[in-house]
Parts: sequence; structure tokens; C-alpha cells
Amino acid sequence: MTTSPLQLDWLSRLLDMMTVRGRLEIRCAYGAPWQVAYEDSEPGEMPYHVILRGTATLQTPGMSIPRRLQAGDVVVVLDGSRHVLNDGSGEIPAQAIHRNELNLVVSENAGTRERLEMLCGRFVITPPHDRFIREYLPGTLIVRTSNPAHSPDTQTAAQLASLLNLMRAESIAASLGGNAMLNALSAALLTMTLRLASESADTPTGLLAMAAHPRLAPALTAIFNDPAHPWTLPELADLCNMSRATLIRHFQEKVGKSANAILTDLRMTIAANELTSTTLPTEVVAERVGYQSVAAFRRAFAQRMGMTPGDMRRSNQG
Repeated sequence: MTTSPLQLDWLSRLLDMMTVRGRLEIRCAYGAPWQVAYEDSEPGEMPYHVILRGTATLQTPGMSIPRRLQAGDVVVVLDGSRHVLNDGSGEIPAQAIHRNELNLVVSENAGTRERLEMLCGRFVITPPHDRFIREYLPGTLIVRTSNPAHSPDTQTAAQLASLLNLMRAESIAASLGGNAMLNALSAALLTMTLRLASESADTPTGLLAMAAHPRLAPALTAIFNDPAHPWTLPELADLCNMSRATLIRHFQEKVGKSANAILTDLRMTIAANELTSTTLPTEVVAERVGYQSVAAFRRAFAQRMGMTPGDMRRSNQG
């Protein structure tokens, strides 16, 4: 029996193209004053923080004013840039002591004022696949489960809150398979965070902003499910029941890029995965992502990835 290819939503298809691993590393239990500082992450690493109890202040280089966080908030630094979290008092933080427990590290201090409970970890995406994430998603993403009024659908906020409760319980209990469970929950955390962000009324420019507009979903779904197809603007516009000019305007306003740019970047992401995980000839990879001309594929790949297909394959083997 033969079946037609399964149609996935664009986010599921994107995460299916690249292996995303989640790692919960530290459970913080602090009393004010406290501070946690992160330097720039390695390529492909994206730190995350979950505020379980208390409040925190987040500062990043691209943030004009510090952001105040509260219990139920999730922060994902998708661009991996340096950032600082503290209690907001400006006082010298109490020294933290780290101790290794089964499956994770616990960090505590001797602060006696307002208490904070926080989980810290990171998502890891093998380069160059992280490039697509950083290109089309905001550098720092903050979602709030305790105040879902910004979202038209509170169900996702409730689901994410339940996930955070489960992560907290697993981080405290030294259960069999705890590390595997924490890492699996961390991977699910990324998907749930992106889903909630896509439902927000103030989603920043990028794919998440487009996802918040149901009329545009058919175009994104089509591109992500069949990137090798030679999609044209009239085809995509017909799928969305709108004019070509309206489609172009929505892509530029919400994503900041054209539909063709998204399609090309997506093709190159898939091609990079094929080149680094298989031994398929470049000609076959080019055809799989919609190029009949190998020369045209090589030019597009070099322009988008900064190296030729052969260079990428050799660097991965090295």
C-alpha cells in the first residue's frame, strides 16, 4: 500500500529538518541579591531560562532597557548572545555555590531576601542549521504563561505551564532515567515556546509573526512541505486566496523577506543536511532541493552558506 507524503505544519517540518537537542543543566535556588552571567555561546547553542518562582531582570546587548521576568516566564536566547539575569537591586550578588546532584547541577547562594527558583539549560542545533533559526526568529524570545492575555488562545499557555511543572518535578526528584527525561522535556520546551510566541499579538518580525496570521498559513505550509517545487508568487497567492501584491506585502511586513528568499534559505538548509549526513553526490542533492542545474545550485549554496557544497562536506568530515 502506498500513501501520500504526510503534510506537516511549517514548524514541525522545520524542526524535523534539523536535529534539536535540549539539555537542562542547572537548577538555581537564590536569595537576593544574585546574578547569573552568560558569555556568547558556541555556534548552534541557544541558552534558555525558566523562572519557576520569584522575579528576575534580563539584560542583553540588543535590549535598550532591562526586561522584568516573573514566575512562569520562559526566555530563549536564540542568537546565543551574552546576557545577564539578576534580582534587579544593583547590589553586589551573594556568591553562589554549585554542587553536583544526580542528573544536574544545583546552584545556591546565601542571599536572605526575595527567593528565586530557576531552571537553566540550552538547545543545541548542529551548524549551519542554526543559521535558519537565527535568520528568521528573534534574537531573544520571551513568553509568559502566567499572563496569557496577550494570546488569543490560552490553551497553549496552560500546556506550557504544565510542561514547566513537570520539568521542575523531574529536576527535584532523582528518578531513574531522569537525565533523559529532562533532556526530552527541554526539546519539547522549544516547540511549546515557539508555538506560544506565534500566538502572541506582539510577535516580533519573522516567521512567528507570519504564523500568527492564519490566512498566510497555506503558503508557509506549501513551501515547507514541498521546497523542491518551483513555487511562484501567483501559486502561493492562490493558496492564500489573496492577490499577488497582498502576499508580497504581507511577507515583507511580517518576515522582512520575500517568499523566494525563504524558499531559497529553506532549500539550502535541507541541502546542508544532506551534504553533512549522507554521501549523496552533489548532483542528487541539487535535484532533491529543486535545482536542475548543478552550477546554479552551487552558486546559490555558496552565496547563502558562505562555502561551496564540497567545502561543507569536507569540513564536516574533518
